[in-house]
Amino acid sequence: MGREFEIRKEVALEATPEQVWDAITTGPGLAAWFMAIEAPDAAHADAWDPPKHFATRTPEAEDGTTHAFEYLIEAREGGGSVLRFVHSGFLGDDWSAEYEGMTRQGWDMYLHTLAEYLKHFPGRPATYIEAEGPQASAQASAWPAVLEGLGLTRQPALGEQVRLTPDGVAPIEGVVDYVEPAFLGVRTADALLRFHGRAALGMTVAVGHHLYSDDVDRAADERAWASWLEGLFA
Repeated sequence: MGREFEIRKEVALEATPEQVWDAITTGPGLAAWFMAIEAPDAAHADAWDPPKHFATRTPEAEDGTTHAFEYLIEAREGGGSVLRFVHSGFLGDDWSAEYEGMTRQGWDMYLHTLAEYLKHFPGRPATYIEAEGPQASAQASAWPAVLEGLGLTRQPALGEQVRLTPDGVAPIEGVVDYVEPAFLGVRTADALLRFHGRAALGMTVAVGHHLYSDDVDRAADERAWASWLEGLFA
C-alpha cells in the first residue's frame, strides 16, 4: 500500500545566501555537490524567490509516486547561512520499506558535500563523474573489496589522512571527510570523491566524484573508474 513521507534536514553553511542559491538552482552549482542534472526552471517551480526560497516537484507517476523538494535559505547572524530542506511526497506500492531510511542517509551525505563545496571550493566550476560496478557488486560482501581495491586495510576514520591506490587511476592523497559503514568520502586539494556501497537497496557499488580542476577529461576519467570497478568484481 502506498504511503506519504517527509524528510526534513537543516544545515549551517559557510556561504552567503546568494552562494547557496547558485549552488542549488544552477547547472554548474548542482554539478559541484550533487549531480550533473538540468537546472530547475523558474517558470515551472512551485516557489522561486531568490535567494530565499525554492521549491519544485516531480510529475505524478502511474503508481501515484511523486516527490517534492523545498529549500529555505536564511542569512545567519555572524555570517554564513542556514539551509532548511524538505523532501516529501507519496511512494507507490513498489517502493521498499528501506527507501526512506536510505534516502535520509543519502541527503545527509549530499548536504554535507554541499557544505564542503561551499567551504573549500566556493565558486569553482566542477566536473561531475560517475561510474557503476557490475551486478556482482550489489551485495554487502562487496564493500570490503572496494576498500581493498583502494589500497585500504580497513574502513578509515573521519578526519584521517589516506592514500588511495586504485588500479588504473593515479594515487590519491586526501582526508576522509565523510564515512559510513558502506560509504567513503575523501576530500583532496581539488576534488570531493565519493564511493557508495548500495547493497541495502539491491544496487551496485558506484562512484560519484566532483572534480574542481580545469584539465579534467570526463570521458577518460569515467572509463578509468568503470574499469576499476569491473576489475574488482570480475
